[in-house]
Amino acid sequence: MMDPKEFDVIILGGGIVGAGTMRDCAMRGLRALLIERADIATGATGRNHGLLHSGARYAVNDPDSAAECIRENEILRRIASHCIDPTDGLFISLPEDDLSYQDTFVSACRASGIRAEIIDPALARRLEPSVNPDLIGAVRVPDASVNPFRLCASNMVDAKLHGGQVRLRTEVTGFLREGDAIRGVRTRNVQTGRETEYRAPVVVNACGVWSGQVARMAGVSVSMSPSKGALLIFADRVNKLVINRCRKPSDADILVPGDAVCIIGTTSTRVPLENCHRVSVTPDEVTLLVTEGAKLAPALSETRILRAFAGVRPLVSDTGDPMGRNISRGVVCLDHETRDGLKGLVTITGGKLTTYRLMAEMATDLVCRKLGVDKPCETAQTPLPGSDGRRYEDVARRIWEAPAPARKTTVSPWDDILVCGCEKVSVQEVNNAVERMGVSSLTDLRRRTRVGMGICQGEQCACRAAGLLAKAQDCAERERADLLKFMGERWKGNYPIGWGDSLGEAEYTQLVYKHVLGL
Repeated sequence: MMDPKEFDVIILGGGIVGAGTMRDCAMRGLRALLIERADIATGATGRNHGLLHSGARYAVNDPDSAAECIRENEILRRIASHCIDPTDGLFISLPEDDLSYQDTFVSACRASGIRAEIIDPALARRLEPSVNPDLIGAVRVPDASVNPFRLCASNMVDAKLHGGQVRLRTEVTGFLREGDAIRGVRTRNVQTGRETEYRAPVVVNACGVWSGQVARMAGVSVSMSPSKGALLIFADRVNKLVINRCRKPSDADILVPGDAVCIIGTTSTRVPLENCHRVSVTPDEVTLLVTEGAKLAPALSETRILRAFAGVRPLVSDTGDPMGRNISRGVVCLDHETRDGLKGLVTITGGKLTTYRLMAEMATDLVCRKLGVDKPCETAQTPLPGSDGRRYEDVARRIWEAPAPARKTTVSPWDDILVCGCEKVSVQEVNNAVERMGVSSLTDLRRRTRVGMGICQGEQCACRAAGLLAKAQDCAERERADLLKFMGERWKGNYPIGWGDSLGEAEYTQLVYKHVLGL
């Protein structure tokens, strides 16, 4: 019998790249373990536009990244259809833009294999009624929107179905090193404090912006250049198609529709690595995003903002670019044996959400070469759970390491009552998430069910959900503290948009949670 702490490969990081790498490794028959210090999709994976890039945005300045994006765009439409809204996209030119750039843009797109069609502005207005009616040029491209949380979870589901294991809320405290080789990792459970060692001949560092920090623990260096991007979520889905500005990349030049909302972004500001855990959006950034966003779709100036949020791009560079816009979005896969003389460590970083599967394939190819495994990648042909006829909800419960308890045979008359009216989340869905999907906090619950992500931003549902969690975990005081933390995070995204109706809503939330609930 194999030691339960012995694996073929250990993947560090529970974002989309780590999840994709675990899936690829498990599908090739490797005993794979994924370790994540928090929860799934807590970094850049859960803090972006939700844009499935056609690659057009990078075609002029970064053709290699553009070509990677369009190839992966086409693959993901096939294997992850349950995560993708195939909207298509427009790149528009406004009167203040240089219309001659359109020809340069289209030529670059076509050279990278991207379908780019110049269309009449009148047709663009018919296709997208929300677009700025003053546009003087338009190009149609195969952009789309994607649900990053579901995509990440789907990869973990499939990895689990192929034998992969996951340890959430587990941080790496050090590497097990023997001479010039990494042989595993030392870990600590952040909830219980329990320390455990896991061993494997290969460790994959897929920690995004924190890849450099993890690499330093092993005695090697990876030069990261974190870049903060601020974004706004609007309460209505103003546009049907993705709308981009046809110019050199700049602030607030992409508007992405998704579910019942739309997202405008983004800015680009270099931030110190030590600040990546606590980035936030300033009122000045909100003003910039609203002002520039209204040039894409004028209705944004009169549409309620749901919340502001920020993510940090995991860029790899030794340049001094202060904004990060000139750094390639290409994939960086490092074999630290050939680069640094350290066996058993691989770093995979850079790239985009759209290119995660390619990144996972590159990392897994390298792992297989090190282990002497000759089995091809099949992730580009194999649909993810939910895109293959199986109900995603039925298989998603298998993600987590704890065995699921037996399903209750009796159904309570309360089960269909809505906890979250905005997102239509029922009592039964919350209870299932707690029992079967590794939920131990309101933030975990938000990622599994979307509780607190609707128009009220937790105002009416967070206390209800906290009550269910307190009952399930038999710890009301801990859940009270959890509720306070959860609403603090909701406020963090509402503070910079605090005016008009949003300010009135915030005052009402203050009344409920401070003066009624005593938080």
